[in-house]
Amino acid sequence: MKRALFVVFKKYNTILEGGGIANERNITMARRVLGKDNVTVIYIHDESRKRSLWNLSASALCFPFGYFNGLLPWTVKSIVATAKVYDYVFISTSIFGILAKALKESGYGGTVIAHFHNIESIYYDNLLSKRLPGRSIVIGCAEKNDGYCCKYADKVLTLNTRDSDILFRLYGRRADVFLPIAMSDRCNDITFNKEERIDKRPVCLFLGSYFTANNEGITWFVKNVLPHVDIELLIVGKGMAKLKDYDACFRDIPIVSDAPDLKPYYLSADFMILPIFSGSGMKVKTCEALMFGRNILGTDEAFEGYDIDTDRVGARCNTAEEFIHSIQQLTKNAIPRFNSYSRCIYEQQYSEDASVKRFEKIFCS
Repeated sequence: MKRALFVVFKKYNTILEGGGIANERNITMARRVLGKDNVTVIYIHDESRKRSLWNLSASALCFPFGYFNGLLPWTVKSIVATAKVYDYVFISTSIFGILAKALKESGYGGTVIAHFHNIESIYYDNLLSKRLPGRSIVIGCAEKNDGYCCKYADKVLTLNTRDSDILFRLYGRRADVFLPIAMSDRCNDITFNKEERIDKRPVCLFLGSYFTANNEGITWFVKNVLPHVDIELLIVGKGMAKLKDYDACFRDIPIVSDAPDLKPYYLSADFMILPIFSGSGMKVKTCEALMFGRNILGTDEAFEGYDIDTDRVGARCNTAEEFIHSIQQLTKNAIPRFNSYSRCIYEQQYSEDASVKRFEKIFCS
């Protein structure tokens, strides 16, 4: 049986974020295909351990040379040496593209796989303030590593065709395999009430971490949609308590920050709103909402990469008027709180079971 070495950015000690969820899914799927004992994981950081001053200083000094997120020259050298006995090296994020370069230049004879969660140069362009000192250096470093993955990896994985097309435009390389978002089923122990209807004053859930695209989207919603609909808006997500300082419009809106378990909030929601207008890759929260059988009102960006009928999931809304109209229709018609189509699509396309065949293509072809 062949063996795979996974190189992952961070071992989380607390709440998993979007990229962390995807990485754990990838490791689980690889173990299902190759066998548990044939997959080894190297974490560049462990959230339970403090980074030393020496490590932080070395990271800062090496960063302009393409060593991103704490990956250091001697770490790369060690991974290259370790990789010799593995058939595959799975680079879990394209910001570690310099590792793909080092592997191929060392004569590594196995298969180098580079996983693009998104296009990192675009991600950091959206993430970083235009006024941030050194902004161009960060984006340039991300760009360099994306390029290394496209040049040196044997297989490039993207979440969707959009990211593949962007890679081709920027670096002349398309994805070899599409690996859409998928996650383990956290609803096996739930018996859904399929008769329960959306309340006249529904609970409307926005879920996402404190991040530029999320902050801008929910701020737009609160200012342009919320005053015109009769709903109970609840905001849940890692670090989202900071929205109270981000904009005064959140002063009277309930916010739950850093919840260890999101299940109760999904189950209490009459429907989800996903007013996201920028980004790349796919949105993990859309997959989670499908898993919990929720009705979803989302923008084009929220549904990017998902092969679904958005009218049956809820509605595609890109303007304030479209959100207002869709919310009014949901409450007026008192549709079921549980959306069986959403749940079915999750099971068929975005569950771990649905992912196994894609991983067989990656490791067995």
